[in-house]
Amino acid sequence: MTAIENCRTAALGGHVEACEDCGHWRIAYNSCRNRHCPKCQGAAARTWLAEREADLLPVGYFHVVFTLPSEVADIAWQNKAVVYDLLFRAASEAVLTIGADPQHLGARVGITAVLHTWGSAMMHHPHVHMIVPGGGIAPGGARWISSRPAFLLPVRVLGALFRRLFLNRLIQLHDAGRLAFFGSAAHLTDRRAFVRHLSPVRKKRWVVYAKPPFAGPQAVLAYLSRYTHRVAISNRRLIAFDEHGVTFGYKDYRRDGPERQRVMTLATDEFMRRFLLHVLPRGFHRIRHYGLLAGSSRKANLALARELLGVATAAEEPTPEDPPDLRPPCPCCGGHMIVIETFQRWQQPRAPPMALVLIPELVP
Repeated sequence: MTAIENCRTAALGGHVEACEDCGHWRIAYNSCRNRHCPKCQGAAARTWLAEREADLLPVGYFHVVFTLPSEVADIAWQNKAVVYDLLFRAASEAVLTIGADPQHLGARVGITAVLHTWGSAMMHHPHVHMIVPGGGIAPGGARWISSRPAFLLPVRVLGALFRRLFLNRLIQLHDAGRLAFFGSAAHLTDRRAFVRHLSPVRKKRWVVYAKPPFAGPQAVLAYLSRYTHRVAISNRRLIAFDEHGVTFGYKDYRRDGPERQRVMTLATDEFMRRFLLHVLPRGFHRIRHYGLLAGSSRKANLALARELLGVATAAEEPTPEDPPDLRPPCPCCGGHMIVIETFQRWQQPRAPPMALVLIPELVP
């Protein structure tokens, strides 16, 4: 919360920029770069997307979602690092296992997975979004096996395997003493109480959802730009903040049509509590890659996939000697802005330079 409060203020320092053409100047404060800050994720998303664009294959991509039931989400809330990690591993293993099964696709697929822990009203709702190419490399690497045009893998089979993998390993974590319970959940420390708590979800159908494929690689990038670096709530959803609390827009998925768009007002402390529910453990990776897209073999796998698909391998772009200038242009004339002064944390820039027009390089 301190990082978000201080973001783009004098608390973090900054610099003064001036236009080379008209002399207009402005103050630019530093960002906090915290991954939970709504103001800092735009640039991070653009950089990440530019790196991922070269990984896209000329095939349809499916959107698959794995969701934890509420009984397990309560356990995850008190054990974020281990349970969220288990969610990633069980969901990805389910897709890779069913994808490799000759009765289904019979190929090794690739997965980009993104963790979200919230619903639209910022309640705790852990789930994983996956982007999966519509096909994979056959065993032995001899050919590319394409999925059906509008069908990747059976969601009921995925859900059943996901449930079994997750629950079996969750009990293993409990037996190893890696789960902690507090407050009203303290009784779950006892193994028999823990098994009884999980008994209903063993019989419940776990929600796995697969959407039809995207309309081309650019649609995949547009989707990823919305999901990869999203935080629990964006600034554009905030409507008002006053003595009554914080008012924001959200979607009620139990309603259809225009009625789905709703407005909610929460007391300030409750709004902050809900936001902080979704702060991830330090060092936890919320974007992960599996199968063809995993680790050091990613480039080789993608090159082989392109060869099997009969498309040209993406050319390596030369690394520019100087990084691109990402500063916005001058708002007055559109000219190039340069840094003329920097200042440290908790300092203010000097007053506007009266003789700015006398600086030769700033004179039109």
